[in-house]
Amino acid sequence: MSGGEPTHERIAVFGGVYSNHLALAAAIADARARDVDAIFCLGDMGAFGPHPDKVFPLLIENDVSTLRGNYDDSIARGLDDCQCGYTDPRDNHFAGLSYRYTYEKTSPRWRDWMGALPERRRIRLGDRRALLCHGSPRRMNEFLWESTTPDAFIEKLCREFDADVILCTHTGIHWSRPLRGGRLCVNVGAIGRPANDGRTDVWYALLQADDPLPRVEFVPVAYDHEALATEMAEESLPREFIDTILSGWWTTCTEILPMKERRRGMF
Repeated sequence: MSGGEPTHERIAVFGGVYSNHLALAAAIADARARDVDAIFCLGDMGAFGPHPDKVFPLLIENDVSTLRGNYDDSIARGLDDCQCGYTDPRDNHFAGLSYRYTYEKTSPRWRDWMGALPERRRIRLGDRRALLCHGSPRRMNEFLWESTTPDAFIEKLCREFDADVILCTHTGIHWSRPLRGGRLCVNVGAIGRPANDGRTDVWYALLQADDPLPRVEFVPVAYDHEALATEMAEESLPREFIDTILSGWWTTCTEILPMKERRRGMF
């Protein structure tokens, strides 16, 4: 890793805003109250939720360092789909509904802004070299699952991309894992919708520089999810999306889940 990366001692990191401006505002306020040095968003500002243009000013006004996720990349380039990486027809059906709504409701100003965002970012967390990405360092829409992604594969990514710590999102479900050689992988989760755990809270990751590895805490954030559900209904978004916000259980995009993760959910 080349020199010159900013160094931080305590950071908040989240992904998957999914147009949930109410959860975003609550997460930023919570992180600020915990005295973080910096806040990072790992991409996917749109999808699932209403009024995507409400998200971008919150990120900018609060100095959130933001990456480009697959959703952001697709909207910026005017692609036909979200590049979400789904293979099941039902998953792709709902992904299509979500993508078309988000694309139509995102103004040209913010499409251009997303197109200029970096795909990866490097920082130092204390003396550890951290690489921030959306899916994985090698592919924006790669899923790194807790139950099926081998240690050896993540360690290989760390070596190839010259990182001690990899911070990612994309799956929507948070987890962390220490690795050999003093390395660490953290999937920071998503703040746009629940983690398929039956809770209406959303989650972000808080990392504190420490030796030999940074300390990781996953922080639940309560917000006015009923107000968001009302906004979604007013925008005629799918009932399935609204039910997830109100219940804490995923009703769509479940077929991509590995068996262990799927068994934790209701569907």
